[in-house]
Amino acid sequence: MPSISILIPTLNSERVLQQCLESIAAQDYPSDQVEIIIADGGSTDETLAIARRYTSSIFPNPLKTGEAGKAVALQHATGEIVAFIDSDNILPTTDWLSRMIAPFADEEIVGTEPLEYTYRKEDSYITRYCALMGMNDPLCLFLGNYDRYCTLTGEWTEMPVEIVDQSSYLKATLQPPYLPTIGANGFLVRRTALTEWQTQDYFFDIDVVHELASKTKCQVGKVKVGIVHIFSGSVTTFVRKQQRRVNDYLYYRAFGLRKYQWQKTNRAGLVKFILSCVFVLPLVMQSARGWKRKPDVAWLFHPLACWITLATYGSETIRAFLFGMQTQSRAEWKQ
Repeated sequence: MPSISILIPTLNSERVLQQCLESIAAQDYPSDQVEIIIADGGSTDETLAIARRYTSSIFPNPLKTGEAGKAVALQHATGEIVAFIDSDNILPTTDWLSRMIAPFADEEIVGTEPLEYTYRKEDSYITRYCALMGMNDPLCLFLGNYDRYCTLTGEWTEMPVEIVDQSSYLKATLQPPYLPTIGANGFLVRRTALTEWQTQDYFFDIDVVHELASKTKCQVGKVKVGIVHIFSGSVTTFVRKQQRRVNDYLYYRAFGLRKYQWQKTNRAGLVKFILSCVFVLPLVMQSARGWKRKPDVAWLFHPLACWITLATYGSETIRAFLFGMQTQSRAEWKQ
């Protein structure tokens, strides 16, 4: 059984980190084959105290961002397989690691990722909404580049991906520019595939998959398991995360650090997203379809999530064009 390095970036993550680490400690995978590496961006709450109960491999992340934290942790990883688990992820079953590792017996598989987000009734309505949607950004629904099972479409992606069902997982062959947003929230990858990123300051997950697929035949296993993602507790937090998402993308793209080709994914889908937000009815119909397939009041958040995303992405793009690029401050950030 291959050794595993679990990489977790943190910054004031006390609200979620305990559950994350408990779920890792409960795995039936041999504990001597698992190392947990935490890269902390300067937490001022109980994050470090919680982390020390589970690992001594804790390193400072002076650049504070999650992408920088992943890069810091990767520099210290020694496992054959690297697992990118965010502090707001929870492994839902004790055999999760074992099932995620199994596809690596196929030497063609470079990485694995859960097929869906685990839906739990006890989670907040925004977390339930994201789990039902199979994505954290509703724009991806219209672009079709999401990478988890979506209740609305009955698909895990709408990108033209060659898929072979291997019973416990789907073997997917990825080819740019039409790539699902694979790489975060429970993505496992062979460490030998990450050589060129082990000395870099940032690790942009979906960009790494894009680069791997651009250079060689890239095959990943979409394992038929889920992962919990405690996405957001309030509309305010959702807005802030959408602002961070677009600000960071524009900022780092200006320096040539972002590679995933969002602009080539589905331009017609972008127009459809804008028109749906303007005319509202398509969003309401999507919510109604979602309710029919999985009744939950969380579907009521869908139109608002789309409006917030359109307004945030549009206004921040205009602001960046007029006043220059800048990344969002992490000074008051917390999970």
